[in-house]
Amino acid sequence: MTTYRISQLAERSGVPATTLRFYEDAGLLPADRTPSGYRMYGEDAVERLAFISSAKLLGLALEEIRDLLAVREEGVCASVRARMLPLVADRITETDSRIAELRAFVAHLAGVHADLSGPAPAGACGPDCGCTMTDPAPAGPVPIFLAPTRPGPATEAWRDTPVACTLEGAELGERTEQWQQLVGKAESREEIPDGVRLSFPADAGLAGEVAALAAAEQGCCAFFDFTLHLTPTALQLEVRAPESAAGMLAGLFGVPA
Repeated sequence: MTTYRISQLAERSGVPATTLRFYEDAGLLPADRTPSGYRMYGEDAVERLAFISSAKLLGLALEEIRDLLAVREEGVCASVRARMLPLVADRITETDSRIAELRAFVAHLAGVHADLSGPAPAGACGPDCGCTMTDPAPAGPVPIFLAPTRPGPATEAWRDTPVACTLEGAELGERTEQWQQLVGKAESREEIPDGVRLSFPADAGLAGEVAALAAAEQGCCAFFDFTLHLTPTALQLEVRAPESAAGMLAGLFGVPA
């Protein structure tokens, strides 16, 4: 029977060793130990990792993947399919909801941008100048939440999510550069509890860029919590993370030198 050490399994599967350790801690990938303490994996670990990666691409949460793996170990494909169907249906509903939310957000930004692009009144700002929204419906900021939690009671699951990133090498460098370029467009940076608030110009295209990059970041770093706010004059991104991820928070969202 073929067995792998963690470095061998990482090379065989293409999954970084740091992620393999994270999966073990999360109960997704069991490992045996040699008398000297080294992790050892069986041949089934390769297929198990392929299943985990596939489930992550569907947007499934770790606890959902853990449940699916338990069903999969029973060896009946029909049971796995029966368990996956409602989960995939839920992701479709969530995705449709998020798309509608982002479209409404961009449309609202575009309306504010159009108002501000018109001729300014003479003198100081007034009730009808366009700098202050007078429609009572969007009173206060318009929040767009991009946290990786499922619908339901308010939670802060990101605080308990293990700090681990699934990107490495060129992908990690490219993602870091994307954030640095985006942060460079911010007009201000403010420390907030557990994170940072970045303020950008109220631009519809930029809002879409921020939302897309935040969503991509959650695909590899679920411990980040993102919230977008639209005010009449600015687009704000709030990023929070557990204390143990303070270094990564500063590295991605600190002001570039």
